[in-house]
Amino acid sequence: MTEKSWMYAVLEAVQHEMREDPAMTWIFELTPPVASNPGMPVINLETEFGRKRVVNAGIDEYWMAAMVLGAGLAGSRSATYIPYQGALMPFELIQNYAGKLRHMTGGKASMPVVWIIEMTGQTPGFAGQHSCYEEDSFYMHIPGVRTVIPSTPYDAKGMMVSALRSPDPVVYLYPAGLRTLTEEVPDEQYEVPLDKAAVRMEGSDLTIVSSGGGMPGVLEAAETLKGEGMGVEVIDLRVLKEMDTETLVNSVAKTKRLLTVDQSYYTLGPGAEVVARCAENVDGARFKRVAFPDAPPPASPEMFLWMRPSAEGIAGAARAIVG
Repeated sequence: MTEKSWMYAVLEAVQHEMREDPAMTWIFELTPPVASNPGMPVINLETEFGRKRVVNAGIDEYWMAAMVLGAGLAGSRSATYIPYQGALMPFELIQNYAGKLRHMTGGKASMPVVWIIEMTGQTPGFAGQHSCYEEDSFYMHIPGVRTVIPSTPYDAKGMMVSALRSPDPVVYLYPAGLRTLTEEVPDEQYEVPLDKAAVRMEGSDLTIVSSGGGMPGVLEAAETLKGEGMGVEVIDLRVLKEMDTETLVNSVAKTKRLLTVDQSYYTLGPGAEVVARCAENVDGARFKRVAFPDAPPPASPEMFLWMRPSAEGIAGAARAIVG
């Protein structure tokens, strides 16, 4: 295996699938599908596959979302990368068409489509108009659409392979705050399930659940708490729709304490859904949520970092619920 960046791992997965399927297309704007990695060949999808298969759409996120939707309905696998400027533009198409057509046709309409949507809410300095904390909540609300949010390069590649091979439409959320993350990733193709959470650390005193850009802070806090003698079980959701309720419930049934950490807004964030599912299935458990406040993010990085859940704040919340 080779240490790879998040985007290199993703484009490596796409490159392999496009080589195997000559009908597959990639749509982009602003950000060309190019990635480099030390000791590895540069990936340039546009150069390798040509502009008929790798299409520069110009700045029109709605058209991009519609194009891949049409390609999917016609039976061709297709993916589009939508940067933060237009992250919510595809919502109407995905909610009103992609999420319903497979059901409305009794499963006959295949929808092998992936919308890669960049979440910049985790990144200081973008200010309110370019910080979209609510994207995960919006897209996980849509029936018929799988919504995933990897937190590691390994999962990023494996879940991209699974998403591209799925007959169901997939919203693939890309936390921009993890852009610089690297880890060892296999060169060959492999799949990571689109219906399973990952237990990143095992313990019996407290369950901490997070996803995407929230995971680095959670893991840092968990290591601190472990050093203090607390047995922390850390769960990375990975999949927001359909959420892996079984793994969550089994953990909380063991620890009887649940702390959720969201980098999305506090109200109706993924953590609220996790708490609801566990409360329905586990008696006598204690619950606490940590999330970004219900306020637009400021432009000032210092103020932003004060508002965002931190490892220190997560550890403090964990001590409060255990103590």
